[in-house]
Amino acid sequence: MGLDSLTMRALGQALGVEAMSLYNYVEDKDDILSGIVDLVLNEIDLVPAASDWRSDVRATAVSTHEALLRHPWATRLVLAPTSVRMVSARMGYIESILARLRNAGFTPEAASRGYHALDSHILGFTIWQLGHALPADSPPDFIDTLMRQLNPDTFPYLVEHAAVHMNTPEGEEESEFEFGLDLILDGLERYVNSTWNRS
Repeated sequence: MGLDSLTMRALGQALGVEAMSLYNYVEDKDDILSGIVDLVLNEIDLVPAASDWRSDVRATAVSTHEALLRHPWATRLVLAPTSVRMVSARMGYIESILARLRNAGFTPEAASRGYHALDSHILGFTIWQLGHALPADSPPDFIDTLMRQLNPDTFPYLVEHAAVHMNTPEGEEESEFEFGLDLILDGLERYVNSTWNRS
């Protein structure tokens, strides 16, 4: 059952109960969605485990990415919540990152920018990664057909890029996520250090 097809009636049927009986436990569909978003976000490691902000923020970012990959439907709700309750479920995650940056000496403005850079990478890369997964019903020759359409005279660098992808072992997308994450963390570290040096 996908998010778009989730209704109180459909959920009641799946659980073998009358839809109206669900209202004894939840207010409405948004209440259910908020609850399951909360469960997904509770899988994220928000507890500092290292002595430096960079390691802690990195661990939380990787943990968030992994949690969203385990629950692909949740990314959409986290990115575009449909209720105030869903936003509330995400507040602890946001507060955790902002607190680590502020405690590391980031100004309020720098912490805000740092949070936006990190969050957009986490959510954006996750959506990108999920969007590149081939549907289960794809023809077995889909990739070969696609590659034959790439003319190396017209798209030499795209052909080269595709070859890199074809030669990358399955599961290496995780290292791609961490590559981008480390670039952002490097930039934030330089940014906050330059701020300290100017003050």
